[in-house]
Amino acid sequence: CFGAEGRLAHKLFRDLFANYTSALRPVADTDQALNVTLEVTLSQIIDMDERNQVLTLYLWIRQEWTDAYLQWDPDAYGGLDAIRIPSSLVWRPDIILYNKADAQAPASASTNVVLRHDGAVRWDAPAITRSSCRVDVSAFPFDAQRCGLTFGSWTHGGHQLDVQPRGTAASLADFVENVEWRVLGMPARRRVLTYGCCSEPYPDVTFTLLLRRRAAAYVCNLLLPCVLISLLAPLAFHLPADSGEKVSLGVTVLLALTVFQLLLAESMPPAESVPLIGKYYMATMTMVTFSTALTILIMNLHYCGPTARPVPAWARALLLGRLARGLCVRERGERCGQSRPPESAPSPQPPDREAGPPAGPCHEPRCLCHQEALLRHVATITNTFHSHRAAQRCHEDWKRLARVMDRFFLGIFFSMALVMSLLMLVQAL
Repeated sequence: CFGAEGRLAHKLFRDLFANYTSALRPVADTDQALNVTLEVTLSQIIDMDERNQVLTLYLWIRQEWTDAYLQWDPDAYGGLDAIRIPSSLVWRPDIILYNKADAQAPASASTNVVLRHDGAVRWDAPAITRSSCRVDVSAFPFDAQRCGLTFGSWTHGGHQLDVQPRGTAASLADFVENVEWRVLGMPARRRVLTYGCCSEPYPDVTFTLLLRRRAAAYVCNLLLPCVLISLLAPLAFHLPADSGEKVSLGVTVLLALTVFQLLLAESMPPAESVPLIGKYYMATMTMVTFSTALTILIMNLHYCGPTARPVPAWARALLLGRLARGLCVRERGERCGQSRPPESAPSPQPPDREAGPPAGPCHEPRCLCHQEALLRHVATITNTFHSHRAAQRCHEDWKRLARVMDRFFLGIFFSMALVMSLLMLVQAL
């Protein structure tokens, strides 16, 4: 029985291909267009090269059409209604991927076709496609991409070959999940375009692959370290000025952010639109730069020497008064919310000679009026002591002003870093 079936298949093959040629379009009427049904099944996303904007996919492509010269009566061949033959023996539509990104020939020419008795030809072939895809990284790493795959005939116009999609979207039943991209869908759309080279229309089918990036790895490796570093930068205002590490902390944080910025630039394509995480890095680096510059200015206020001018009256009233009470910057022994009343630097006074012993001759041999040199030395020591106290009080005022400015900018920059970090993390939700 099996031998008879094999002989019938050989006889059918000889009868079908006795006068058959695969070079011509298999239609009975040359004015009639041949309908080709195209179906695509997405199997795997192999690679998405953002820098070169190339998408590599593993697809299963099914094409179906009717060959008017490959028909037979199943009853004449023992009920044989379908045979499988090499695809190189039959006419095949020259449907290719228009936006392919390589010059290699498709690896689907060696598969067989299924030929039915009514002339229906089904050609299933796997293919690895490399297509160009315009990548928009403005929202990286929370971006979504749309990559189109356009299939159409290269030489046959719409009057000779018509392409129709099977269904409204590609099949995702056998898709292997990708670790970096989440597939949202792959809708199909038929278009009819007229190109400048030819007058007749050319139909094509475009499958649009909708992708959304899985941002968990980028959040852990690029975003979260930057958030922690940005929250560490404002703490330079909390360091004591005598530690000598305030400026060093800002410079170290700035260098760390520069390293992360370089790592990001290596993986992203050079484009006009800056990625979202790149904007966050730039904003954080700008904030750290300004905080370091303000730290240097505050250090200059802290180390004002004895020859510095007294704190201006407006700064004493506004900063050492109201702002110090609001920020709870107090001296030792003061309660929070109260501040030391402003003191004016006392000016050294010359000794009051009228309060001393009366001038003139004195009948006492040990009278102090005879010790004029001693009195002048005592007056000099008193004036020096008062000047030293005034300079010391002025220096303490500048140090307190530096502490107030440290506390004020600590709140400002920490709030800025927290708000920017929360805005970035909200994008991940």
